[in-house]
Amino acid sequence: MSLRLPEGYVERPARLSDAEPLTQMFNADSQRLFGVNQHDAENLVTEWQTPGFDLGRDTCVVVAPSGKPAGYAEVWDIDAPHVRLWSWGCVDPEERGRGVGSTLVAWQKRRGLAALDVAPSGSRVSLRQSVSSLDEPAGRLLEFCGYAPIRHNFQMKIELDRATPAPVWPGGVTVRTFDPARDLLATVEAIRAAFRDHWGYVESPLESSLAVWRHIVTEEKSFDASLWFLADRDGEIVALALCSAMEPEDPDLGYVNTLCVVRPWRRRGIGLALLHHAFAELERRGKKRVALGVDGASLTGAVRLYERAGMHVERRRVLYEKELRAGVDLTTQSLETS
Repeated sequence: MSLRLPEGYVERPARLSDAEPLTQMFNADSQRLFGVNQHDAENLVTEWQTPGFDLGRDTCVVVAPSGKPAGYAEVWDIDAPHVRLWSWGCVDPEERGRGVGSTLVAWQKRRGLAALDVAPSGSRVSLRQSVSSLDEPAGRLLEFCGYAPIRHNFQMKIELDRATPAPVWPGGVTVRTFDPARDLLATVEAIRAAFRDHWGYVESPLESSLAVWRHIVTEEKSFDASLWFLADRDGEIVALALCSAMEPEDPDLGYVNTLCVVRPWRRRGIGLALLHHAFAELERRGKKRVALGVDGASLTGAVRLYERAGMHVERRRVLYEKELRAGVDLTTQSLETS
């Protein structure tokens, strides 16, 4: 694997004007893997504008001599404690095998190492990246560059080709939709409380989380408050399902972006009731199928819940990790330590 770019290829940060050509490149890659266009230029710009993300610091584009992008990479390290960094990258299918991928992975490491200056002393710092299980060359590249496979994530799906069971709510629990003017803080607090039991979770400042979720509510074109379902008990949000009806790859697909139940309220059927409620509403809006993403070894048994709801694994992604510094792991590893 080459660690050098061919003559005439250059690295630089992404620019807003790159959104459309990069989206075309991303879709060429998703067509190669799945036969669909998964990406949208407007969504990409909105993502780049997430509070804490710096286009000049956190992205890298490799530009071919023709002026077209040959590859792209990003690193997400937008808030404290800077110990679990996420990365992603893509190479134009026509540019694979020329050193573009290895150049981008090397850039991701350099960007990731900057976190060592701001992470708590003595803490373990790692850089993570997931790739489709179908993309074996990408996995081999990451392993060649010092990453290790540590986890699998699933995309699960259900075809809405049969009657969805009516939701069964425990006594006192009701469901309502999200009110942006009233519910943002309580919703973010419920998400944070529930995801403390998610493998790999690390607590970030509340204000940072609020800024990110406020950006989603005000800027993402797929946001629809009437598809954010909150399970409420006496004014307390005990669970939620945040859905969308706009997926670039399939106009007939609805998506459950976030589903979680706060720990004291688990094992009461609320998660299943939320799924049934979401399926029915998305079907009413003309969707023929619904998908979601999940940790394949979820600490809370989420995969089993989705299987009970009739969903099946459609795609798999392999999560890779590169340790940037050894130390005390501040992330959730088990329910006992969360």
